[in-house]
Amino acid sequence: MSNMFCFQCEGTAGGKGCAGRQGVCGKKDRTAILQDELTGELVTLARAALKNEPTGRSDILIMEGLFMTVTNVNFSDADIERKISEVRLETRAMDPNSSDSSGFDMTKLWEADEDIRSLKSLVLFGIRGIAAYAYHAFVLGRSDEEIAAFFRKALAVVGNDGYGMEELLPIVMETGKINFKCMELLDGANTETYGTPNPTTVSLTVEKGPFIVVSGHDLHDLKLLLEQTKGSGVNVYTHGEMLPSHGYPELKKYPRLKGNFGTAWQNQQKEFDGIPAPVLFTTNCLMPVRESYSDRVFTTAMAGYPGLVHIGDDKDFKPVIDKALELGGYAEDRRMTGTNGGSEVVTGFGRAAVLSRAETVINAVKSGAISHFFLVGGCDGAEAGRNYFTEFVRRTPGDSIILTLACGKYRFNDMNLGEIGGLPRVMDMGQCNDAYSAIKVALALAEAFGCGVNDLPLSMVLSWYEQKAVSILLTLLCLGVKNILLGPSLPAFVSPNVLNYLINNFNIAPISAPEQDLKTILGK
Repeated sequence: MSNMFCFQCEGTAGGKGCAGRQGVCGKKDRTAILQDELTGELVTLARAALKNEPTGRSDILIMEGLFMTVTNVNFSDADIERKISEVRLETRAMDPNSSDSSGFDMTKLWEADEDIRSLKSLVLFGIRGIAAYAYHAFVLGRSDEEIAAFFRKALAVVGNDGYGMEELLPIVMETGKINFKCMELLDGANTETYGTPNPTTVSLTVEKGPFIVVSGHDLHDLKLLLEQTKGSGVNVYTHGEMLPSHGYPELKKYPRLKGNFGTAWQNQQKEFDGIPAPVLFTTNCLMPVRESYSDRVFTTAMAGYPGLVHIGDDKDFKPVIDKALELGGYAEDRRMTGTNGGSEVVTGFGRAAVLSRAETVINAVKSGAISHFFLVGGCDGAEAGRNYFTEFVRRTPGDSIILTLACGKYRFNDMNLGEIGGLPRVMDMGQCNDAYSAIKVALALAEAFGCGVNDLPLSMVLSWYEQKAVSILLTLLCLGVKNILLGPSLPAFVSPNVLNYLINNFNIAPISAPEQDLKTILGK
């Protein structure tokens, strides 16, 4: 391709697709073209693996390559080119007849019939999201052959011109099924390694002295950093989707894990401006780095950005710690308020914490003390329309419970909405992958009340931005969950015919106005 084309995230230009010299996320045209080239090479590797015996190395490369192409993970052309070379070498090892120019051309997908392009995009973007979760499980020693096999199958489907809508729709639903399995795998890896999350109050105040801010999603990197900062006098603060780490017993036992810095990912350019501390990005949610703090941002794992120091596979974080000591931190404690002015937030309401109070919850529903549950979560972003989620939560009835997860919670997680029967009205269930916990809670409540999930007094209002949100949405659909409100806009890669299918079969609808949507949900 000679021009970039990308419409995989919610912020895509004009609601249609990013083209020209730079995408809305900040990636340059050459970076986008290289990501397409990498994806094409992954398709070719998957085909070779299906014809021959796949190796552990091929499965790792497919997982890493898919993860690397998720929005805001890697902006480094050199990193992507290196991964392309690795994939080509692996393909040739399995299929000696392949050549450097034999990769699948992604232009064929972007220029395909809009319905075929739409369904294949759901599969491709879905497996990119799944790959992120699979990677986090992998670094904790967990993998699954069914998930690896589906990556190979799905990539081969993306590169196959012979599939029509009837053949593709079941594969779209299978993507959701595999994501559920992958979230379950990661959930088991996290709880086995770090313990079961429990409710924890997290300060938004940064104490004086040297500190490090850790962003992204990878709990393994956070644990390694906490180990390496022992005795250094350097404190550690989470950012963005790392906030839920405070709920894990094996992480919060470290006295140097002090609190949370800042709010959601899209505010980082303002919040990191001139920060007297280094920032470590472990996964996605990295925005183009401004000069005012570019000398203090580090990346690791699949994350990358031109000109930044990258911590390699040895995970030696000494350069990050040294930078923290050099910069010195704030001279006095600095209060970093939440989006709505709050000074602390609460996290750690995983399914174990919620279900341990199941009897209280069930009795509260039966007595009328709890009238409704709302799952309001997903990705955050910069669009003004995302204020919808703040206003929606603010307007929910005082006898309702709001479950939340992922970085969309930063729109309202510092609001004090009170309690019901000793339970806070807003309960943060964790990262985006912790949608698994939310689903398990919903299934448990449905069983307790002897009904289906769609019959519960439960409504899902989801915000999306990138590909992990796509995989979670597909999981909900494959489980038969209906009546989901999705915003702030519908995906540009969903064609009118595919959208009609989702509306007719699952009653998906775009958000409108908070007060109107609440009236519709509550039948008022």
